[in-house]
Amino acid sequence: MNNFHLAQVNIAKRLAPIDDPIMQDFVNNLDKINAIADKSNGFIWRLQDEDKDEAVQVFQDDTLLINMSVWENLESLFNYTYKSVHVEVFKRKKEWFSKIKMMHMAFWYVPKGYEPTFQDAKNRLDYINKHGDTPFAFTFKNKFSVKDATNYKPI
Repeated sequence: MNNFHLAQVNIAKRLAPIDDPIMQDFVNNLDKINAIADKSNGFIWRLQDEDKDEAVQVFQDDTLLINMSVWENLESLFNYTYKSVHVEVFKRKKEWFSKIKMMHMAFWYVPKGYEPTFQDAKNRLDYINKHGDTPFAFTFKNKFSVKDATNYKPI
């Protein structure tokens, strides 16, 4: 029996302050996108907006938008990301966000019931940027299993 779920973090660097007219259409779509996630098959948990202030301290960048969520498995996250209305907003990311030179997303397995912290997310992003996709931190390109992750010893 699988006692783990999949956690994910993705970060984006805003082109303007969140209340700037440039960001308005993104902000207008947030509730819709979050509602789709909340109703998606395999969705477990997501970071709420009111919890995001701590992120500035951990990431030391107040222009970043940080999204974290937990899913039953990689397939559930993939279906939400690329096979729901979310993809319509995702395709427009260049309107609101600048290109980040580093990896901006990472996935990893967490014990059921665990809610990842900003420090967890930063550690996984730092790791994937230094070592590439590994069972410790990976992307859709490499579908590591829970077994891969539990047997992996981070460098």
